[in-house]
Amino acid sequence: MPELAIVGYGKMGKLVEQLAPEYGFAVALKLDEFNNAAFVGLTPENFRGIDVAIDFSIPSAVLGNVERIAALGVNMVIGTTGWLEHLEAVKAAVARHGIGLVWSPNYSVGVNAFFRLVSEAARLLATQPEYGAWAWEIHHSTKKDAPSGTLLKLVDEMKEAGYARQIDVNSNRAGAHPGTHEIGFDSSADTITLRHTARSREGFARGALNAARWLIGKKGFHEFSEIVFGGGTCSQAAAPR
Repeated sequence: MPELAIVGYGKMGKLVEQLAPEYGFAVALKLDEFNNAAFVGLTPENFRGIDVAIDFSIPSAVLGNVERIAALGVNMVIGTTGWLEHLEAVKAAVARHGIGLVWSPNYSVGVNAFFRLVSEAARLLATQPEYGAWAWEIHHSTKKDAPSGTLLKLVDEMKEAGYARQIDVNSNRAGAHPGTHEIGFDSSADTITLRHTARSREGFARGALNAARWLIGKKGFHEFSEIVFGGGTCSQAAAPR
């Protein structure tokens, strides 16, 4: 049975631990702010026998986690968001140490389909100047980053699809909401609204575990979307129950 390390043992880390046996993993290591302050838990001894590490820590820790875990030769799945200013450094660490790494702003299969739907809508309306656009999301009050990595990815998808006009971006943080993302296009004639609503964090945990299972024995930097839609076995429907 492959062994899993959980880096960041908060709500998401605990959910990953709960679901890990369904995906064939044994959780062999759990690191949090108490046993991994200043990265002291990222040692060869702790990671001996670990096949994949899943990071659901905090944005400020991601680069340090990647550099140290990559140096140990352990593959990684990064579920933390809010660290993309370090993306090139993360890619460099992956290449330098020859590990495999999967990243996504969101590990929900539905959200990754939503990215593509939004991109197509933006492409179709890019040449229709009467349509203005907005991007909005709400998450629970303890989420660290705002706007979320998912919303920023949606806006990037719109721009890459050719929508060059201003996109009004807004975020809310309140209560325990697991996450809703909405993209809208409005003209004097009509409104088009695209929305994805998560019911719980479970989809994110299952996606990360699917990515971890797919990543065993692989190298290079990968995005979750290429696993979901690129012929891999990474889908919620394929998860063992």
